[in-house]
Amino acid sequence: MNYRTLGKTNWKISEIGLGTWQVGGGWGSAFDQKVAEEILHAAFDQGVNFVDTADVYDAGLSEAAVGEAVRQRSEKIYVATKCGRRIQPHIDETYTIDRLRRHVEDSLRNTGLNRLDLVQLHCPPTSVYKRDEVFSLFGKLKAEGKIAAMGVSVEKVEEAKLAMEYDIVSTVQVIFNMFRQKPAEELLGLAASKNIGLIVRVPLASGLLSGKISEETTFSKDDHRYFNREGKAFDKGETFSGVPLEKAFPAVEELRELFKGDGALAALALRWILMYKEVSVVIPGASKSSQLEANVAAGQLPPLTNEQMVAVKTIYDKYIREEVHAQW
Repeated sequence: MNYRTLGKTNWKISEIGLGTWQVGGGWGSAFDQKVAEEILHAAFDQGVNFVDTADVYDAGLSEAAVGEAVRQRSEKIYVATKCGRRIQPHIDETYTIDRLRRHVEDSLRNTGLNRLDLVQLHCPPTSVYKRDEVFSLFGKLKAEGKIAAMGVSVEKVEEAKLAMEYDIVSTVQVIFNMFRQKPAEELLGLAASKNIGLIVRVPLASGLLSGKISEETTFSKDDHRYFNREGKAFDKGETFSGVPLEKAFPAVEELRELFKGDGALAALALRWILMYKEVSVVIPGASKSSQLEANVAAGQLPPLTNEQMVAVKTIYDKYIREEVHAQW
């Protein structure tokens, strides 16, 4: 495992982390404590020391599983969670200081930890990023010893830029992959200049970049890839990175051809993200141990060539840019 510095926190974290939206459940399946425990410990055994969860993942069960697994280990595991998505209706006016404080304290109880390493605002409405009192709250929580650092998980590059104006913000979590390249043009360099750690989520575009989804693939009605393609439940950019499937499939085929003989497309898609030194950690999910092992192995692949990097951008420009670039 290779390790990188997480911005101004100065934590040395594994460049391949673990996202837990689908650990033990989610995406159409019920939460399974045993599966979650197996995946978490398998990750730690392979050198993963950064885990991202959220209070809304399986109604707190994900946080509880992460906390229990971390408490069983002797090595330092950094736990990042998120707050805000439980707030309904999910609008600026309902983002109250008391509610956010209560949710952070709920996460402490869920995890059973004495302190949360990183708490991130969980994709709030854009106007929340302009409210000084929200960010001041996390300064108070840090002073109280309840959190070690504060970050934001954003939908849009512009939201990241707003958040980075606050000194309390140590990290930005953003969607960045072969089908969402705007951060490379407008965010990565700026974040590096401000010593902000970058956490990359949805690295495989909800499975599109695994190359295993086709026009014949069906999804459970409880899977966001079934019910959220048009953004009915949350921002549609979280589902397939906002890419219409009719545009995605020909792009995937060209990527297959580009990397023919070089290995699994999913691993190469993760390696593509790690080519950017500004990225601190990428957090692919896993619903079984074999997926986790493949994710971790991606960090050991040789670097992509300049020609391959240019070719990926060409494919993005040809099929994807018009669909996603301006929206996020």
